[in-house]
Amino acid sequence: MVSKSKEATRRTSTRATLAFHWSYIILPLILLLLSIILTAYFYHRLPVEIAYHFQPDGSPDRWLSRDTIILWMLSAQLFLTLVAGAITWAITKLSAFFRQTENTRLKPEKILLLMGNMVALPQIILGFAILDIFSYNSSQRHIMPLWLFTLIILGVGGTILGIFFIRAIRQVWGANR
Repeated sequence: MVSKSKEATRRTSTRATLAFHWSYIILPLILLLLSIILTAYFYHRLPVEIAYHFQPDGSPDRWLSRDTIILWMLSAQLFLTLVAGAITWAITKLSAFFRQTENTRLKPEKILLLMGNMVALPQIILGFAILDIFSYNSSQRHIMPLWLFTLIILGVGGTILGIFFIRAIRQVWGANR
């Protein structure tokens, strides 16, 4: 015998699947494209050997060839973009196995939009590292310390996530009252 609450849930839920949308990973795609453009712009301005690791005072202590450092940096950006795509694609496929109630306040599309684009946070930090390495090797100037930029990005990202989760909690509380 099926309980009344399960029966009510079954009547008000759907088996609709989510479709993959490129907007779910738009920020990682944009950052990958910007990294490629940045690399193309700086490629001929860079020396054959590039300093990529620096002492606390800003002086270089490790070098790699130009092609190797570019390959590593762009591979990392591509990997993070593929991770964002794989996460959102897998969730859209897995959504077929779960019922979604019609009156839910927290829309799965918004969650996917956040999850796919959240990968952009490490990509922003990596993109800044690329820009700083290219800037130092082409003009012997650092833009700003990487640790400071990382703290700024993590603070901004944490604030955005906090706002999103507070809004989500308020929506769920409002739906349960």
